[in-house]
Amino acid sequence: MGSHLPQGPSIWRQAASVVLAAGWTRAGTAAAPSSPPPPAKDFRLLMLKRAASQGFMPGAYVFPGGVVDAADRSDDWLRLFAPRQGPPHFGLKPAPRPRAAFPDVAPAPDAGALPDDVARRICAVREAFEEAGVLLLRPRSAPEPAGPTRQLTCAFQPPSGLAAWRARVRSDPREFLQLCAHLDCTPNIWALHDWSGWVTPFARSSPGRRFDTTFYLCCLCQPPPVDPDNAEVVDSQWLSPSEATESFISKKIWLPPPQFYEVRRLENFASLSTLHKFCLDHASEISERWLPITLVTADSMLQLLPGDELYVEDPYYIENHLCTEKKTEEIMKEGKRFHRLVIHNSHLYSVHVTIQSKYKHIYPKSYTVSKSHL
Repeated sequence: MGSHLPQGPSIWRQAASVVLAAGWTRAGTAAAPSSPPPPAKDFRLLMLKRAASQGFMPGAYVFPGGVVDAADRSDDWLRLFAPRQGPPHFGLKPAPRPRAAFPDVAPAPDAGALPDDVARRICAVREAFEEAGVLLLRPRSAPEPAGPTRQLTCAFQPPSGLAAWRARVRSDPREFLQLCAHLDCTPNIWALHDWSGWVTPFARSSPGRRFDTTFYLCCLCQPPPVDPDNAEVVDSQWLSPSEATESFISKKIWLPPPQFYEVRRLENFASLSTLHKFCLDHASEISERWLPITLVTADSMLQLLPGDELYVEDPYYIENHLCTEKKTEEIMKEGKRFHRLVIHNSHLYSVHVTIQSKYKHIYPKSYTVSKSHL
């Protein structure tokens, strides 16, 4: 059992995703005098339904995103960002933080290509356009951003003829740079805040489909129009975190474990303004990236995350599962330091968190499904 991972594209493909949180104005309704007002949740998350024909997570509701293409790293972007933005950090301040050491897989961009953090942001912006028709662009004539955008941003107003451009970009990612040049805009990389990172765990059903995905969060002042591409994406919904959880439990939508975890994490924020402020205050912290380790029990499955007492940073479990003959209830009674998801079945997950982040991020509150659902 070696201590280093083999390098190369056969391990994980680099990917990026953007969580779009948009301000939401809800029409007021008269409440009974004795009833307290409902909790204020003034933002919604854009969830996209992947087509059933997709080989990875078919039918799942996810955030916009996809694989980083060579076009996202192209030196040709330098001309569009110039003269006001450019290497080494393109106005992204502070400088990109170190990533988690495990698993030890680092991207290997081509010589002279864009920094990895910039390329991933461009990828996330491009995928939001391809999949949902949402343009996260910034006019080149706009005032120079001084680090991450401190004001809530708005999506770029789609011009006429956008459908033809989307078709071109879907068939050739290099066309996205041409679209930006045509509109005299750059991808609004400054509006994307570092949020999290997820590395696809080993699964016997799809051992070759594994991604190292950076999740960014973008706070929009209002929800932009969404137009699913009807190829990769066949439906969309704007849901509050609590609505997403309820829709998942009631089997109206299906959320993969990382998306469920992030939805539960975002449940901590009562308003878009507090979420946006948290992103700004957290900008100088190390970006967390997690490889879940799967523990198969006698009656369900656990995904263990860093900090959990059963989590092991061992390369062996990059290609294997932990296994036990014990039932999940017994495993839970034996432990105290938890950072885990319990996957009872495809529509029933529990989250157990008794630790705090080393890097001042916020984790979900423990969430256990009702026994009536089990």
